[in-house]
Amino acid sequence: MSPTGPAVSDFPPLSPRGQVTFLGAGPGDPGLLTLRAVEALASADVLVAEPDVLDVVRGHARAGVSTPELTVVDVASTTAGVPVLRDAANLVMEAAKGGRRVVRAVAGDPGLDGDAGAEMLACAAAGVPFEVVPGVANAVGVPAYAGVPLRDAQGADVRFVDARTATDRCWSEVGASDATAVVSTTLDAVAAAAGELVSAGRKPDTPLTVTIAGTTTRQRTWTATLGTIAQVFKQAKVLPSPEGHRPVIAVVGERSATAQRDQLAWFESKPLFGWKVLVPRTKEQAASLSDQLRSYGAVPHEVPTIAVEPPRTPQQMERAVKGLVTGRYEWIAFTSVNAVKAVREKFEEYGLDARAFAGIKVAAVGEQTAAALVDFGVKPDLVPSGEQSAAGLLEDWPPYDPVFDPIDRVFLPRADIATETLVAGLIELGWEVDDVTAYRTVRASPPPADTREAIKGGGFDAVLFTSSSTVRNLVGIAGKPHNVTVIACIGPATAKTAEEHGLRVDVLSPEPSVHKLAEALAAFGAQRRDAAKEAGDPVTRPSERRPGARRRRTTT
Repeated sequence: MSPTGPAVSDFPPLSPRGQVTFLGAGPGDPGLLTLRAVEALASADVLVAEPDVLDVVRGHARAGVSTPELTVVDVASTTAGVPVLRDAANLVMEAAKGGRRVVRAVAGDPGLDGDAGAEMLACAAAGVPFEVVPGVANAVGVPAYAGVPLRDAQGADVRFVDARTATDRCWSEVGASDATAVVSTTLDAVAAAAGELVSAGRKPDTPLTVTIAGTTTRQRTWTATLGTIAQVFKQAKVLPSPEGHRPVIAVVGERSATAQRDQLAWFESKPLFGWKVLVPRTKEQAASLSDQLRSYGAVPHEVPTIAVEPPRTPQQMERAVKGLVTGRYEWIAFTSVNAVKAVREKFEEYGLDARAFAGIKVAAVGEQTAAALVDFGVKPDLVPSGEQSAAGLLEDWPPYDPVFDPIDRVFLPRADIATETLVAGLIELGWEVDDVTAYRTVRASPPPADTREAIKGGGFDAVLFTSSSTVRNLVGIAGKPHNVTVIACIGPATAKTAEEHGLRVDVLSPEPSVHKLAEALAAFGAQRRDAAKEAGDPVTRPSERRPGARRRRTTT
């Protein structure tokens, strides 16, 4: 894109009236966006945001929103590795004057962002209507995630200092007080800020915490004192570092004492905090599982191991769908989300919708399949009350009764490689089954090279295997996971397949459920963390361990 700004064609069609929303994206955790922020993003025509903010907000923007790239024009800052993005105002004004709804997203809170303030004044001068959606300020949100309360029951003054612009008078006032000081600075400037406070009167033994990448799963916090922080960084080999320019929040005061933080560091104490977990499923299949892993502090990475393709001969599926409409079936049983998708696509091809299921009983093998049906507009009549599998479905399936069941036939759309368990069980219960290949499963294409290298080189902390086929396919398309990677399997059969491929299984789910598997991995992570603390060792992720360390299988 040209430094002079985007072409008119870069923007979507005009809205009736231009407006700018200055939106606070918070410190980094997308979950800290406000409801109003999400609402504004959903209606935006143009989204203007710095690169480190864009990923936080883009997921809530509508499809097709324009995201013009900000151009770096400050040469000195570029050389230092800290780009200053000055053309945002031009992009905002051009889009707003063109009648678009513009969201200008900034880190933290727009009221604490000097550039955003200048852009608001420019809007006011040009008569462009604007609004402000506050966000969680970095200086408040980061300490909260680090387990450092800024005030307690006794109350205390809190002073906020931006080290980049702080004057001698500012340092003197904060240094001479006993207030909690929240200092915004960079990693390589922390020691200098500590020195300023000591020179101004703060005692060298005053507790200090320093947090980098706050509120994200990359968060890391160091505890020290004003007098020891430089030595702590040196011993931990934190500095010198090419990342020394990265922003940090330092909290100075008794509330940042190590003993207190050990009790209050709720975020970094999550059982899988910072773990990069490989989930060998598609994003659609892994959605709820990935959300569960994130709740444990993990960073899920979805890698599809299978691809879904239409059946080689579609006539069988076409006849079954027509039979569904003409009343050929008493039941239809869905054994996967993919089966729901296949039937839905065939319905859309024929111009049908969920009303075609009227008078037909619908079964779903589990909660995820049931959710896909509800999204289609169909509420399943039968979901297993126990195990979410073909066997669990058969446990609850009623036998055929000629008195109450006018039709004795079941439509079973499924994969080409599905097992015969459900078909045999339904026949034993007296039902006739139309076992129809609705889709084919084939091995997916290999993931990108960097993902393959991470799998083989120990870049992942754990991998979740949800079936024997995911083991075989992952090894086939990406290679065998490294020895340090924690291997978690959904059941004994999957574990056996993993061991046959030379993998040492660490975690075995107590039930054949992906959510129980995630719980078991979280329990393993918690035990590992507790053991490290009890031994007085630093808490590290598996990918940070020495190769060859012994591991022990865990079940919960």
